[in-house]
Amino acid sequence: MTLRNFPSDYLEQCRQALTAQQSKSLAETENWSHVDKQQVHIDWDILYKELTPLVEGSLPSSPEVQALMSRHYSIAVRFYTPSREAYIGLGLFYQDNPDMRAYHNHFHPRMVDFLGEAIQVFAQRNL
Repeated sequence: MTLRNFPSDYLEQCRQALTAQQSKSLAETENWSHVDKQQVHIDWDILYKELTPLVEGSLPSSPEVQALMSRHYSIAVRFYTPSREAYIGLGLFYQDNPDMRAYHNHFHPRMVDFLGEAIQVFAQRNL
């Protein structure tokens, strides 16, 4: 099932879960002061460069892509542990936010949509 197939109210629930969980975490951790943000950006850059060649010709549900999503999730949990809905909401945030869309799509023009689908598959299977 792709993100486009989910009911819009469920996708909105995912967006709200992300906002609520991030806000709570930010408040409890002094704006994520415990996170080495420079290292996170390095790790995501490496991950996205590994994911880029898979955007064309691989399914978001493929074992190779899902192994990378496991790494993506392990980077995300450095901030806080998102629920299934909040993690899907993160993929939606990447799509909805113009700056995040531009950042991700500089790796590949379809990266943000591919990543959103891959995050959704990972969340459904593992969270």
